[in-house]
Amino acid sequence: MRIPRPPHAWSVTPRQAITIQRELAGRVLRHGSAPRARLFAGVDAAYGEGGETCVAAAVLWDRVQDEVLEQHVVTWPVRFPYVPGLLSFRESPAVLAALRRLRREPDVILVDGQGLAHPRRFGIACHIGVLGDRPTVGCAKSILVGQCDEPDPQRGSTSRLCDDDECIGMALRTRDHIRPVYVSIGHRLSLRSAVSWTLACCTHYRLPEPTRLADRLVAEARRRKRQKDG
Repeated sequence: MRIPRPPHAWSVTPRQAITIQRELAGRVLRHGSAPRARLFAGVDAAYGEGGETCVAAAVLWDRVQDEVLEQHVVTWPVRFPYVPGLLSFRESPAVLAALRRLRREPDVILVDGQGLAHPRRFGIACHIGVLGDRPTVGCAKSILVGQCDEPDPQRGSTSRLCDDDECIGMALRTRDHIRPVYVSIGHRLSLRSAVSWTLACCTHYRLPEPTRLADRLVAEARRRKRQKDG
């Protein structure tokens, strides 16, 4: 996957990172539908022992065939401290490195994390989407900011996630009577389309298949590393 070099450094101070987020937030496109999307790239990341490295995976999944076409794992040094709301400066370098290994271009990127549902409306899904200039969705397991009612128990039910008077995402029930996920715009998609594509990718489990598989890939890579070191 072709991704240009970012317009900023990653080794910055937290204050500089916040400034970068605020500047890049204006580039997020909150509309689009990707009507013929078939290839979905799911990405996830976690930390190695001691938190000095970030392990990221990218899985390219064919929605029509329900088939994995590519999967890649990278390990990247962490050069940014843990600061709430600045997760993308710790994980994006590794995630982007994994995405760059994809030989085919995804139609949509699904990120295990927040998009607009972020205090500065620029979570990791927005960061990845703007830098990659691809339709991107943030699909998180929990709420970072905002409040919402519990959606109805049936698959496909939604409720608005709001911060003050602004709708920043949706709680989405992807399986009957299972905890919802929290969907928000990453880039180049409307919220309606982001929810629709997320639900379409939740074929068997609570989480979208591409990010679920990326999560498993990261966990397996960490397990192998522990066994090797032990």
